[in-house]
This record gives sequence, structure tokens and C-alpha cells, in this order.
Amino acid sequence: MRIALAQLDPTVGDLVGNAALIAAAAARAVDQGADLLVTPELVISGYPPEDLVLRPAFVAACQAAVEELAAKLPLPVLVGVPWRDGAGIRNAAILLDGGRVVARYDKMALPNYSVFDEQRTFLAGDGPLLIRAGDSLVGVTICEDIWVAEGPADEAARAGASLVINLSASPYHLGKGQQRDALLATFAREHGCSVAYANLVGGQDELAFDGRSLVLDAAGELIARGAYCEEDLVICDIALEPATASTLAPAAEIAVHTPATPHEATIAPLPADQSAELWAALTLGLRDYVEKNGFNGVLLGVSGGIDSALVAALSVAALGPERVHGVSMPTRFNVAETRSDAQVVAENLGIDFRELPIEDLRLNFHELLPELDGLAAENLQARIRGVLLMGLSNQHGWLVLTAGNKSEVAVGYSTLYGDSVGGFAPIKDVPKTLVHALSRHVNAVAGREVIPVSTIERPPTAELRDDQRDDQSLPPYDVLDPVLHAYIEDRLSPAEIAAEGLVDLVTATRIAGLVDRAEYKRRQSAPGLKVHPIAFGRDRRMPITNRFS
Repeated sequence: MRIALAQLDPTVGDLVGNAALIAAAAARAVDQGADLLVTPELVISGYPPEDLVLRPAFVAACQAAVEELAAKLPLPVLVGVPWRDGAGIRNAAILLDGGRVVARYDKMALPNYSVFDEQRTFLAGDGPLLIRAGDSLVGVTICEDIWVAEGPADEAARAGASLVINLSASPYHLGKGQQRDALLATFAREHGCSVAYANLVGGQDELAFDGRSLVLDAAGELIARGAYCEEDLVICDIALEPATASTLAPAAEIAVHTPATPHEATIAPLPADQSAELWAALTLGLRDYVEKNGFNGVLLGVSGGIDSALVAALSVAALGPERVHGVSMPTRFNVAETRSDAQVVAENLGIDFRELPIEDLRLNFHELLPELDGLAAENLQARIRGVLLMGLSNQHGWLVLTAGNKSEVAVGYSTLYGDSVGGFAPIKDVPKTLVHALSRHVNAVAGREVIPVSTIERPPTAELRDDQRDDQSLPPYDVLDPVLHAYIEDRLSPAEIAAEGLVDLVTATRIAGLVDRAEYKRRQSAPGLKVHPIAFGRDRRMPITNRFS
């Protein structure tokens, strides 16, 4: 059969727009002679719809959108949609053919870990679905169904399917694509069964979906792959084995044909390295957050430091220079080198840039609050900057981006209502050591110094007092980041971290304490893109009031 996988970028709640994406893909697929079009998981509603599916009117509107779409489709299409039956709400795959709904599969394996909370909103299905395609059988599954050992996908294969289709919305994190490839290839080899995997692409709040839809033959060999972090339509011819016997009756039948001319499937290239992979995912996530939420541009404080320089470069990659606005807000503590680098970054990127010195404002605040000294006085500068950024945001409709990285967010190395102010945090899940790697990647791709080498190599500093450096308050980032990974992502205790030889017990305990005490700040921080298996937010839900040590 000739199958088409529609790698689409839907928007949660835009039922009309999402249906239009499917209809356009169907028109292209039928022009290419496809027998069946497969869309991603919950593509009609967008993923994840979260508690929208607890609203009866929303689910009813999703079902109505599918029924209306059915009349417009020129070939059989598998569509992901929330669906209400007599028992409750299902995460469903609906087969549309001949202008009507002809079969439905309900996702059986509902994930309830990390960012997934599907058992809160959906009821699990009670059995696999087979579709007869000519003389062969095709199994239909949804995302987690194929990740579970001895799960629904295995049931479909054992029931006689020579092709297992998987409608997916698998969020990105570093290394996830390779993990998916290995899992699906193992499944195909173990069952002697082809796999067609249609994944979502695009950004949705903190999540990015990287696409990479694929088709594997029965030996687990890759025969087609969709684009990385872009919409795509994957067309592929699959040789199916005739069904001899089945333990499950097919729920529907679709017509298939042997094309007169074989289709030469494409295998889209993957990023060259980790930095390229991460950069593309961050760019996609930021672009979709801005576009889908209707902002006309972004605004950020450009300090001359590496974090703001990287976020400025990322913003230009996502939106173009004409929609990026930078502001430098120096005091007497900002040295000439960082002020110069801030302007150089803005000029290199071609963005709108202004300098608003705030020294007089700082002194005026001290006249009103003369008792402020030490950290309270330092943080006042950051809070003045936050007020100015939000004022410009209100006036112009620009989304304020905060440039805090994962290392700083982890230990609370930021000023609440100051440099943490903003509506979105693009590098919130990017450790400082990766910030440096990405900055070098930006320059390497451009073939020039977009981000000045002086910015990349300068010791990190908040410049809130004379001669301040981050390493006066924190271990060097090449020491800190592995400890944070061990504590946050590996969930090791300080004693276990010390036993691993990363740092001594006193340092490990101090870092863990900083992470724990900063939870109240993270609860109030801007959403940011998840690019690691465990990001702050729904991946890691810790109490603010907590005496466990």
C-alpha cells in the first residue's frame, strides 16, 4: 500500500484551522496516489489539550469538526481526536472514509508521568483495532501504545497485522529522537511487522514536538523519514504480507492498489550534532509560542552577557530581526566592555536597540529607601529593569523574554520580579555550559562573530556591584552543571553525588539546598521550553514548604 504521514503543526483549540491542515494534507496525499493518510495524535484538538477535554462543549466541537471534515476528504484518513462515548472521554483515532466515520480506536496505554497526565482526562480503550487493507491487516495504535512492553501494539501485531500504524504526539528532549528510532526498530524486528509512525511537530507552551515521522520495514530498516522540526508529508510504499489468520476481526476495510510507478520515499536529514538539534528545537518552540499567542514581537534586556546575547540570536532565528527589540539598562556597575558588547550584538543581529541608563532611577529609589544595602540594593537594579521592560511590553504589545538559563533557575540565581520578569523563558531548560556551546554554534553557522568572543569568554557576572562574578556565589558552571544534573535529573542525594566524586559532600549539600529553597521562585517564573528529560515544572513537582533535607 502507499501510505502518507501528515506531520502537522496544529494549535490547541483551533479546531477549524487544524481541520484545514488535515484537508490540505489529504489533497496532496491523494495527488501522490496514497491509499491512506495518517495524522498525529489528537491533531484536531491540538496536543496536549489538558483540561479543555473536561469541557463537554469542547469535546462536542471536536467531534463535530471531525464529522464535517469527513465530507471533504478524498481518501481514507486516520484522525486523532478526543471523543466522548457513553462511558467517558477517549483519546481516539477515527478512520474517516467515504464521508463518514467507519471505525474508532481508543488509546489503551494512557501515560501518567513527566508532562503526561492522560489518566486525569481520558478513559483507556479496551482492545486493539485492525483494518483490512486489501489482503492484509493493519493495526492502529496511539503513541504510548507502542512504548509499553507487551502492550497494545504487540497485541495488534500478534493478531495478524503486518503493518502497525502509530499516531503520536511525542515531545522533544535531547536524545528523544534516537530513543524513538531504536524502540520502533526493535518492535518491527521482533514482530516482523512494518511500522508507520506519524508524529506531531511544533511548539505548545513548554513543549516542542520535533516531527521525525518515519516508516520502517518488517526488518526494522528505515525506508522513509519526515523533516526535523518542520511540517512535512511523508509518502511511502510499504510491502504488506497477506493475512493468513487473525485472532481479531477487522473493524473496517480500505481499498489499496499497486501503483503503476513506485514512489521513491525520502529520508530527511537529521541535525549534524547536539547543538544543531537543540537550536532547531528551541527556534521552533519560541516561534510557535510567539505566533500562536498573537504577539507582534519580542523584547528583552540585552546586558552584554552571554545569556541575553543567545536569546537575542534565537529570537532573530525564530522571528526575524524586525520583530526583536533589545534594551540595555546600565548603571555605574556596568563596565564599558559589556555595554559595548550589548550594542555589538544588537548591530550584528540587526535588531531594534536602545540604551536606557537607570543610574538616576537607582539613586532616586535609594533616597526613598535609604536602608537598602547589600543584596537588597543589588536586586533593586534588576527590579527597575523589570518595570521598564514591562512598560514597553504594555505599550507595544511585545512579549518580554527572560534570559535565565537552567543553572540559574535551579539555584535561584535571579531576582524575583527583576531579571526573572517576562512572559516566556526560551533557555529555561538549557544549562550554562550548553549556553556556551550554543553560542559557539551560532557563530560557526554564521561564519562570523554574531555573539562576540569577548561575551562568550568573559567570566559570567550579574554586574549588580563592583567586580561581581557568578563564581563568587556559585561553583564554576562546569562544576555546578553536572551536580545539578545528578540532583535534579538523576535524583541523587548529596551523599550519592559526593560518592560519585563530582564534588565534596559540603558543596553537594549546599547546592541541593539552593535548589530546594528556590522552588518558590520557580513557581512564579515564566514558562520555558522543555529540552531535557526532566525540566522544571510538571516534570518535577516539589513542595515549597519542605523540611526534608
